[in-house]
Amino acid sequence: MLLQSRLSAIAKDSVSTPTSPPAASPVVPNIFFRLRYSPFLTQMVVIRRCNLACGYCSEYDRSSDPVPVQVLEDRLRKLKELGTFGISLTGGEPTLHPDLPRLIRTCRKLRFYRTSMITNGFFLRPEMIETLNQAGLQKMQISIDGVHANETTQKVLNNLKKRLRWLRDHARFPVVISSVIGACPPEEAEEVVSFALKMGFSSRVLLVHDSHGQIKLNSQEIKTFQKIVDMLPRKWPELSSYRKRLIHDGFAPFKCRAGSRYLYVDEYGRVNWCSQTRTVWSKALMDYTRNDLREQFYSYKPCHATCTLNCARSNSYFDNWRRQPGFSS
Repeated sequence: MLLQSRLSAIAKDSVSTPTSPPAASPVVPNIFFRLRYSPFLTQMVVIRRCNLACGYCSEYDRSSDPVPVQVLEDRLRKLKELGTFGISLTGGEPTLHPDLPRLIRTCRKLRFYRTSMITNGFFLRPEMIETLNQAGLQKMQISIDGVHANETTQKVLNNLKKRLRWLRDHARFPVVISSVIGACPPEEAEEVVSFALKMGFSSRVLLVHDSHGQIKLNSQEIKTFQKIVDMLPRKWPELSSYRKRLIHDGFAPFKCRAGSRYLYVDEYGRVNWCSQTRTVWSKALMDYTRNDLREQFYSYKPCHATCTLNCARSNSYFDNWRRQPGFSS
């Protein structure tokens, strides 16, 4: 009954939520500033609660309420004022937020270049997928840890095949399936990739990291990783060989531009370098300025060499030629 009630609320697109007076259009920086310092991507937590409890995950709880939709819309307008190009709605599990379609529509009205979301996929149904279509979702990412459930994870192919087929049949937005190595027997990651490609989805391979963003793989997992990388199409965000360098050398230095090119905004509305550095550095988003973007662009991040977070690395790649005081490769 609880699931049916929540799905009904999302399908009705939160009709009961009071609407706020129209807000003034955000004043966006000029294109020269945006190309130099604005975020290519902001991941914004809309709810910290999750329906799952994956053993390796440090980005969820089991009890918190959704962030109020008006608060999130204020944060989205602020991100637009900072010149943000793309938004990814995340959690926890964002489909637990009853106003998710409204948030997606707000992103589209604010004319972000891309509005995407990250989900575990467990609550996807044809009616929800159609609601996301109508709201204007432009991309969905799902990470799958293997084929068979175990003590570490339920986020596996056997639990998601039906939902992935519904996505194939109903979604009008691109779907990216990330096959994750480290929570299940490594050979299962190959099966996840094969199934994703068969469904017509894009696919990539990720590595389980600890709460500090570090990886530990055994020899069989390394072998599987290399095999999957060789079978996947080459795309710009994956041009970097940093994962291979991390596996073989233990480090892969890069000029991290988190806090500028990539923002992680937590449920409390604080900008962090990433999800794994929430206790290291943060600042309230509503107090964030263009000067902060500029300052963080040049700020040296001591965790860069062993970082496994593709979102931070891929959004820093464009500016690798630009200086960063303190950096030494």
